[in-house]
Amino acid sequence: MVVCNRCDKPFYAKPSWLAKGNGKFCSLECYRSTARKGRNIPCDTCGSVTYRQSSGIAKSKSGKFFCSKSCQTRWRNQLYVGEQHKNFINGGSTYRAVIKRSNVPKVCGLCRSNDLRVLAVHHIDKNRKNNKLENLAWLCHNCHYLVHHDERERAKFMAAIV
Repeated sequence: MVVCNRCDKPFYAKPSWLAKGNGKFCSLECYRSTARKGRNIPCDTCGSVTYRQSSGIAKSKSGKFFCSKSCQTRWRNQLYVGEQHKNFINGGSTYRAVIKRSNVPKVCGLCRSNDLRVLAVHHIDKNRKNNKLENLAWLCHNCHYLVHHDERERAKFMAAIV
């Protein structure tokens, strides 16, 4: 008979366990409560609580902890976009992503159509390299063509956005 290291309850331990240095705890609950040196940490993305070992906590480069790879990927995709992404070259085609991530309603600026299948992104100053949010607007394909080719429609569009 041996005494549990945690709860001082006597229990039977096989001689082979004792020879190996085991047989210190009467149950898995007693073992787990003393053997775990980490702590429960909330996920930085979804807030669910997850256990991390102290060595894992010390090795974290960002100081953030996640419950799964999908939560970590969601965090990384919000942080490392555009110029912060390591493969970013010149940003010539990032204007669609810029306006999609913003809170600009997906509605045509002229005819108020909200059919996502026909919406396109329009550069207000006609400079395709100027991908700032203030220079981008949603237009359906028909209105987009008219704004580029009809001065009256362009004037109507400019009055609508101001």
